[in-house]
Amino acid sequence: MTKEVNLIDNLKHYFGFDNFKGEQEAIIRHLLAGYDAFVLMPTGGGKSLCYQLPSLIMEGTAVVVSPLIALMKNQVDVINGISEGDGVAHYLNSSLKKAEVDKVRTDIREGKTKLLYVAPESLNKEDNIEFLKTVKVSFYAIDEAHCISEWGHDFRPEYRKIRNAIEVIGRAPIIALTATATAKVRTDIVRSLGIEGCAEFRSSFNRPNLYYEVRPKKSEDDTNKQIIRFIKQHTGKSGIIYCLSRKKVEELAAVLLANDIKAAPYHAGLDSEVRSKTQDQFLMEDIDVIVATIAFGMGIDKPDVRFVIHYDIPKSLEGYYQETGRAGRDGEEGICLVFYSRNDLKKLEKFMEGKPIAEQDIGRQLLQETEAYAESSVCRRKLLLHYFGEEYPKENCGMCDNCRHPKTLIEAKEPLKIVLEAIKELKENFRQEYVIDFVKGRATDDLRDHKHDELAFFGAGEKVDVKMWNPVVRQALLLGYIKKSVENYGILKLTAKGERFIKSPESFMIVLDAEFKDEPNDAEAYGGGAVLDPELFSLLKALRKTVAHKHDVPPYVVFQDVSLEQMAMMYPINEQELQNIQGVGAGKAKRYGKEFYTLISKYCEENEIERPEELRVRTVAKKSMQKVKIIQSIDRKIPLHDIASSESLSYEALLAKIEEIVYSGTKLNIDYEIDEVFDDDQIDDIYDYFMDSKSDSIDDAMDELDGSFSEDEIRLARIKFLSEMAN
Repeated sequence: MTKEVNLIDNLKHYFGFDNFKGEQEAIIRHLLAGYDAFVLMPTGGGKSLCYQLPSLIMEGTAVVVSPLIALMKNQVDVINGISEGDGVAHYLNSSLKKAEVDKVRTDIREGKTKLLYVAPESLNKEDNIEFLKTVKVSFYAIDEAHCISEWGHDFRPEYRKIRNAIEVIGRAPIIALTATATAKVRTDIVRSLGIEGCAEFRSSFNRPNLYYEVRPKKSEDDTNKQIIRFIKQHTGKSGIIYCLSRKKVEELAAVLLANDIKAAPYHAGLDSEVRSKTQDQFLMEDIDVIVATIAFGMGIDKPDVRFVIHYDIPKSLEGYYQETGRAGRDGEEGICLVFYSRNDLKKLEKFMEGKPIAEQDIGRQLLQETEAYAESSVCRRKLLLHYFGEEYPKENCGMCDNCRHPKTLIEAKEPLKIVLEAIKELKENFRQEYVIDFVKGRATDDLRDHKHDELAFFGAGEKVDVKMWNPVVRQALLLGYIKKSVENYGILKLTAKGERFIKSPESFMIVLDAEFKDEPNDAEAYGGGAVLDPELFSLLKALRKTVAHKHDVPPYVVFQDVSLEQMAMMYPINEQELQNIQGVGAGKAKRYGKEFYTLISKYCEENEIERPEELRVRTVAKKSMQKVKIIQSIDRKIPLHDIASSESLSYEALLAKIEEIVYSGTKLNIDYEIDEVFDDDQIDDIYDYFMDSKSDSIDDAMDELDGSFSEDEIRLARIKFLSEMAN
C-alpha cells in the first residue's frame, strides 16, 4: 500500500492531480518495475505523464526521443515550471549553441536533470552517444513512435537508428508511445526497437464526443463558402482548418479575414517568431481559427477546439485521426469535417511519383484506406476504429453523417460468396483491387502475368453491378469475413467466419458507397447547384447591347456570355459581388458594372427572388504570381517570346494567360510587340473587323480576313483591341 500512496502523492506533488487517467498508473508501475512497454494512447489521453512522472521518481536521467523541437521546448518549460530547482528538464537539439549544450551536460552530470529530450538526429550523433555512455539512464521513452514505421503517417529514417544508439549507450527499459498505430505499425515499432514480447497498453480510440462528416468538394469557391458559413454558425468558437499546401493556407486565411473571421495562417515556411505569436494568440483566444498545414497541432494543449476542418483529404487515416483528435479534448463538442474529391487523391498520388517504388506502394495503400473511409456509407466511427484494430459494437453511433442519414440496405449474399471464393481461388495472396479485377473478368497485365485470366473462376461476377464490389469487400472486412495480412499489408485473407459463409451462405446486407464526381459541373462551379434564370439572362443581354452601343464597342467587349450566364445564376447586387463573377475584374466592374447590378437588384425585388446565401461571402481578389510577373514584364516591354521562355510556357499558352488578364479588366500595353509584328494598315484592318463583329471568335476572324494573318497575329491584335476598348 505504501508504494501506491507514494505514487499518488507524487502525482499530486508534481502535477496537482488527485487521480490517474485510464491506464496511466498501470503503465507507470510497469516502467518503475524495469520493464519495456508499448503504449498506444489517442491524442488527449495523457501520454506524456506516463514518462514524465516516473522520470522524476527514478534514479538517473530519462532520455525522451521526440521529433519536434517546438514540442520539446513546451514540455521542458512545463516540467521546469512545476519543479523547485532549475534544470530538472532539458533538451538537446540542433537549435542549441555550444555554450547551451555545455550547460545541459553539466546539469546532467551534477544529477540535476531528470528528463532529457533529444531529437533522433541528436541522439545518433557520436559525441552525444559518447557523453550519454557516462550517464545513468533511468529509461528511454520513444515519443511519436509511429515515426519508426514506413507504414506510419510520418516516417523518419533517423528513428530506425534509435535501437543501435541505445545498445551503444547502454540498455535500460524502453517505453514506446504513439497516438496512432495500426497492427502493422505496432509490429514495426516493437521489432525495430527490439522490445518484442513487451507489455502493450492500448486505450480505446473511440472519441464519443466527436462528430464526423465528409462533404463533396466541388469548386474552390463553393468549399470556401461552405467553410465560411459553417464558421459563422459557430461564431467565437475555436477551430483548426488543415490544408495540404502552404499556398492554400495563406489564400484561405486571407478569405476568412476578408469575411470578418479572426483567422491566421500557420505553416513551416513562416518565420518562427510569427508561428510562436500565432500559436499564443490562438491559445489566448485572440484568434478563433488557425488555417494550417500539418506543421500545426502536435503538442498543442488547447482543450476547447470545437471544430477541425480538412480542406484537403489527408494522406492517411492515421494523420486524419490524429488531427481530428485535437477537437473536443475537454470531452465537449467536437465537429470534424473533411472535404473530399477524387481529384485530390489523384494529386496526392502524383506527388509520390519519383519516390522509391516501395514507398509509392505504401503511400497508395494508405490513400486507398482514406478513400474507403471517405466514400463508404457505413458508420464512420466503426470504420475508423476498425482501422486501428478496435471493434465498435453499435450499429448506429448517431455521431456521423452516415448514421444520421442512413442509406437503404441491399442484399449482397451472392457477391460476397463470389469474393470469398475468389480470395480462396487466388490462394489468399492478393489485394483488394486485384481480387475485384479478377471477379469482374478484367484481364489486367498483372492478372495475365499470373495466368489468372485462365482460371475457371475468372469473371465469376461479371454480371454483378460494378458499384457492389468495393462496398462488399470493405463491409466484409468490417464484419470479420476477411482480414488484411499484417506482414504483407493489404493482402486479403479468409477468416474462419468467411470459410463458414462459403459452406453455408446467409443474408449479407450492405449499403452502397457514396458517389463522388471527378470534376464539378458548371452549375456546381458557379455555386452549388445554381440554375440559369433565362428571363434575367435575356434582360442582361439586352442591357449589354445598350451599354455597348453607348460606348461604341461590340457587346462582347462589355461582358462575355459566360459572365452574363453567371450573373443570371448568382444575382450579384453590388460592385464587390460582381467581381466574384468569372471574367469580371475590378476595372470592368467599375466601368460597366453599375447598370448591370442595379438591373439585377431591381429584378430580384420585383420577382421576390431569394438570392443565394453564398454571394454574401467576400472573396479576396487573386492574381496568381505568374500573372503578376507577366503584367510586370509587359510593363517593362520585355518581348513576349522571352516572357514565355522565362515562365516555362509555350507562346500560345502565354497568349492565353494574357487574354485572361485583359478579359477580366486589366489594361495592358503591348504596342511594343505589335510594332514588331504589324504595320499600321494591317493592325487597322483587324481593329476594324473586331469593332464591327458580333463575335470575338478567332476562327471567324481568320475566315473573314481571308487567311491574311496567322492565328497568333490575330490573337495579338485582339488583345490590343480588348485592352484599349474594354478596359
